[in-house]
Amino acid sequence: MTMGKEFVQLGELTSYEATSMISTGAALAYVDNILKGAKPADLCVEQPTKFVLFINLETAKVLGLEIPASLLAR
Repeated sequence: MTMGKEFVQLGELTSYEATSMISTGAALAYVDNILKGAKPADLCVEQPTKFVLFINLETAKVLGLEIPASLLAR
């Protein structure tokens, strides 16, 4: 498992990553607070709340893995 759908497109079996919009927004808010004078040590670290799972079905087939329909429906 990697972090980046690009690797799945290149043949990696799976990727699980935070949605970029949330990560980018959190990073921008963090930088904005620092630019407004906040000390980085005083800021909370925000965790992403939404993630995306990418599965390479061709790689799964080559490996003899059957991906459950319930997982594909998500």
